[in-house]
Amino acid sequence: MRITLNGHPADIPDGSTAEQLVESSGLASTVCAVEINKTLIPKSERAQRLIEEEDQIEIVTLVGGG
Repeated sequence: MRITLNGHPADIPDGSTAEQLVESSGLASTVCAVEINKTLIPKSERAQRLIEEEDQIEIVTLVGGG
């Protein structure tokens, strides 16, 4: 299915969850936030939150520096 991930078109398997998307992005061991269609998804709900066709998803992490 087709989604937008961090502003870019992406194809992912049907039936994917937010948690699976985090894992496939290589961020499973990183503290990150997931927003789907401008709604923050709590970490405790990511494994149950199914992604739908044309969802707009942002995955963000903290970056230090100065």
